Amino acid sequence: MVNKSTFVQRDISWLSFNARVLQEANDPAVPINQRIRFLGIFSNNMDEFFRVRVATLKRMAEFDSAKTKLNVHMEDAVSEILVDLLHIVLKQQSEFDRIWANIQTELKKNKVFLKNDQQLTRDQKSFVIDFFEKEVRSNIIPLMIESLPELPYLRDKSIYLGVVMQKKNSAYKQQYALIEIPSKTLGRFVKLPTDKKETHIILLEDIVRVNLPYIFSYFGYDHFEAHIFKVTKDAELDLDNDISTSLVEKMQKGLKKRRRGKPVRFVYDKEMNSGLLNYLTKKLKLNNKSSIIPGGRIHNFKHFMDFPDVFPATTRKMTAIPHPDLNSAIRVTDVIGKKDVLLHFPYHSFNAIIDLLREAAIDPDVKSIKITAYRLASESKVINALVNAARNGKKVEVMLELKARFDEEANLEWKTVLEEEGVKVILGIPNMKVHAKVCIINKRVQNKTIQYGFVSTGNLNEKTAHFYGDHCLLTSNRNIMADINRIFYYLENPVSHAGTLEECKTLLVSPVGMRKKITELVEKEIKEAKKGFPASITLKLNSLSDVSLIEKLNQASVAGVEVNLIIRGIYSAKIQTKKKQASPYAISIVDEYLEHARILVFHNGGNVLVYISSADWMVRNLDHRVEAACPIVDNELKKELLEVLKIQLSDNVKARILDPEFINNYVSSPGKKQLRSQQEIYNYLVKKQPLKQRATGSN
Repeated sequence: MVNKSTFVQRDISWLSFNARVLQEANDPAVPINQRIRFLGIFSNNMDEFFRVRVATLKRMAEFDSAKTKLNVHMEDAVSEILVDLLHIVLKQQSEFDRIWANIQTELKKNKVFLKNDQQLTRDQKSFVIDFFEKEVRSNIIPLMIESLPELPYLRDKSIYLGVVMQKKNSAYKQQYALIEIPSKTLGRFVKLPTDKKETHIILLEDIVRVNLPYIFSYFGYDHFEAHIFKVTKDAELDLDNDISTSLVEKMQKGLKKRRRGKPVRFVYDKEMNSGLLNYLTKKLKLNNKSSIIPGGRIHNFKHFMDFPDVFPATTRKMTAIPHPDLNSAIRVTDVIGKKDVLLHFPYHSFNAIIDLLREAAIDPDVKSIKITAYRLASESKVINALVNAARNGKKVEVMLELKARFDEEANLEWKTVLEEEGVKVILGIPNMKVHAKVCIINKRVQNKTIQYGFVSTGNLNEKTAHFYGDHCLLTSNRNIMADINRIFYYLENPVSHAGTLEECKTLLVSPVGMRKKITELVEKEIKEAKKGFPASITLKLNSLSDVSLIEKLNQASVAGVEVNLIIRGIYSAKIQTKKKQASPYAISIVDEYLEHARILVFHNGGNVLVYISSADWMVRNLDHRVEAACPIVDNELKKELLEVLKIQLSDNVKARILDPEFINNYVSSPGKKQLRSQQEIYNYLVKKQPLKQRATGSN
C-alpha cells in the first residue's frame, strides 16, 4: 500500500506552477512587457490545463464518479479533485484580475493606453470605422443564433462576441447574435492615431463593437450590448480501432471529433446580459457541475504574449551567442568530427543545428540523414534543410510523431510536404509516442563510413529555441551513434525489431531500459550513503510524478543521500526524512526563459555520471514513450554542465522553494549577493567565448 502522505496530486501541483507564473506577472522588478507576457503564458497554460487534465478528470468522473481513482496512489474520488481544482482556479483568476488591474495602472504611467469602444476621440472613431471596412468586415460572418435549431460549431481557441440587439422603444423586441473575432487572421491589437505623445491601442473586439450598428443596420435595432466569451473543449484525440484504416485516416477522423469535443469550461464577461448567458449555457448543455467562470471584459489573454512592443528597453537583452567552437569559418561537421560540442539554448544560437543539416544536405559524401521530429516551427528551417537533402539525392528519413498534442494537424501537413519531396516518413508506434530527440548522419569517405549527429532535450524548433532552456549534444561518438542506429532500426519496424532497444548500451532508452537503469543508479547511491561514503543525486526535470521513483528518492533521502531537485512544473513528491536529516533541496525556477531541459547527475562513487534527457520522471515518459537519455562523456563538457546546474541551484532571485503546501516562497539567501541563474548562465557562457567574440555576444 502506497503511503498517501508521500505524494501530491499532480494536477494541484501543476496549478502551483501556474501560480509561479502569476508571481512573475506580479513582480514590479520584471519589465512591464514581460509581466504582460506572463499573463499571456498563464492564460495559455490554463487553457491547456482544462483541455487536457480537467477534461480527462471529467471523463473519468462520468465513467464512475464514486469509485474511479486518478492513480493507484490516489484515494480521493475524482469528483472531489475537480472541486479542489476549480476552487484553486477561481482564486488564481481573482489574482490574475488584480494583477491585470495593477498593470493597467503601470501602462498609463508609461503613457500606453488600452482604449475601448467608448473612449475614442472623433478622429480615432473615424479610423476604427475605416479600419473595420477595409480589414475586418470581410473576415466576419455574424450568426443569428436564435433562428438556428442548434448552436453553431464554436472553435476552441477563438473568442466570441455575444451580441444582444434591442429597440429602445420596446424592451421585448431583442435578438441574439454571435461574432467570431478574427484575431488569428488580423491579430488582436491595433494602434490608434493620436496627436499626443502617447500610445493608444484598441483590441480587435472593440473595433467590432464600434461597428455593430453598421453590421446589423438592416435589422433596425438601435441599442446593442456585446460581451466576450470563450469555450474550452476536451482535447482528447479518440482514435478508432478499425484495422482497415491507416493511422493518418484515424488522426484525421480524430481531429474532426476533437473539434466537436465537449465543453469543459465556459469563461465569460461577468457583465454579460443574463438572458444571453442563460441561453448560451443551456445550448452548450452546461450545468452547475460545469466550469462556468465569470471574468473581466477581456478574454483569451494568451494573445497578450504578442502585446505590441511599445516600451523603451530598460534592461540589457540577452541575445543568442555562437558557440566558441563553431565560428563561421569552420564547418560544424568538421568540428564534431574531432570533439563533442554541447549547445545550451537559448543562450547559444540554434543556427548550429540548421548549419549541421544544411552542410549534410549539400555534402556529396553524405549518404543519409535520419532524424526524429515532435514539434516543428511553422516555417521550419529544419524541414527546409531535409527537403534540400532529399533533392540532392540523400536518403532522408524522418520519424514524425503525428500524436504530438496540439501539433497533430501541423505534422500531418509536414508529412505531405516531406513525402512529396521523396523523404521517407515514419509515423510512429500504436499506443506510444516517440519523444526522443535524435539525429544520425551517415557519410562515406574513401570506403569508410563516418557517422555523426546529435541528442537533444528539446524540440527541433528554431522559434521556441529562442525562449526554451534546453541542451543539445553534437557528437560523432561511436557508441552513441550505434544506439541511435538501434533506435531507428526499431522505429522502422517495431514489430520485427522489438528487442532492438534492449541492445542499447550507452543511451538510456525508454520504454525498455531507462527506468531500470535509473533505479539501479539511485540504489547505488543509497548503498554508498549507508556505507558512509559520499552520495548525491541532482535532477533537473519538467515534471516529477512517477510513484516508484519518488519512493526511491524518498529512500535515498532517508539513507543520507544528498538530493537536489530543480523541477519546473509538476512536483508530486512529499519526501519524508528522519529527524536531523536534511530533506531534498527542491526548487523551481520561473524566469524569462522556460526551463525545459532534463539533466540527471549521480555521484557514482566519485566517477560522476551526467545525462541529458528528453524524458521527465513520469509514467508516460518512462513506460509509454520512446525516449533517450545521453551520457556526457567529455570531461570538459561534463564540468560545464555541472557548473550550469550549480548556478541554477544557487539562484536566489527567481528560484522558489517547492513544498507540499504550495506556498511558492522565493529562495532567501540573507547576506549573499543576488544571483539570477539565467543571467548568470549567459554571463558564464559569454566568458567562454574568445575575446574578439565577446563584444558581439550581447547588446
